Amino acid sequence: MTDPPHVLERVTTPRGELVLRRVGADLEVISNGVFLMDTRDGRSERALVREAVALHGAAGDLLIGGLGVGFSLLEAVGLAALVNIEVLEVEPALVGWHRTHLADRTEAALADPRVRVVVADVAAHLAAHPAGYDVVCLDVDNGPDWTVTEANAELYSPAGLALALGALRPRGVLAVWSANAAPAYELLLRENLDDVRVVTVDALVARGGPDVVYLGRRRG
Repeated sequence: MTDPPHVLERVTTPRGELVLRRVGADLEVISNGVFLMDTRDGRSERALVREAVALHGAAGDLLIGGLGVGFSLLEAVGLAALVNIEVLEVEPALVGWHRTHLADRTEAALADPRVRVVVADVAAHLAAHPAGYDVVCLDVDNGPDWTVTEANAELYSPAGLALALGALRPRGVLAVWSANAAPAYELLLRENLDDVRVVTVDALVARGGPDVVYLGRRRG
């Protein structure tokens, strides 16, 4: 029998309530009453970074949009060819939890001299850093078709895609994580990027379908 959830911290943010709770040996993050992420698996979040860097072939500067519980960061620090790893996270509380409740998982990765964590809105940061990165990996909310925070949907619109592509250097790679297949978003990518690929990762706990990573290369 699984132990009942135990709330470790509960904070109110401009985007609503954010809760960190322990369930057995794992931690879960709940946003406005909706499950957002946990520490149980992480294979698709790791694939987000691994597949994007591999598609690029010579990446030095990587941007990860969304710290989450740290799986993408852990994958990135394991890639020796990366020179700079920048991680954006809009929730200061979540960054703080990586210094406390999640420290046993990510403390060493955060101490890597290549890593810089920036507390900022992803869209605003992308707009302010044109042609700044070889690879941009976005793991914001639950993906294109299922955003807990309504404002995050704009990141997956044509305008949001233009921001992400603008932050890439020529032939740079964009990778986007999604909790489910998003056919309309895939079509948007195919209309605007080259070498579009779709990677699916079955979740350890069935919840209606596999996680999906969308990848593509900036044109020009």
